[in-house]
Amino acid sequence: MSFWDILYIVAIFLFAYLTFGIVRSYFKSKFDDEGRRIDMLEDEEKDK
Repeated sequence: MSFWDILYIVAIFLFAYLTFGIVRSYFKSKFDDEGRRIDMLEDEEKDK
């Protein structure tokens, strides 16, 4: 394997890791601990 092949593989793993982290943080910000959407909750349920 040449240096560029190894660099390409590292870049693919880094891209996949960063993409997974972005998607995970997006869903954590949209859903509460019980799996319900935060923006779909009623106002009195948000205060709990």
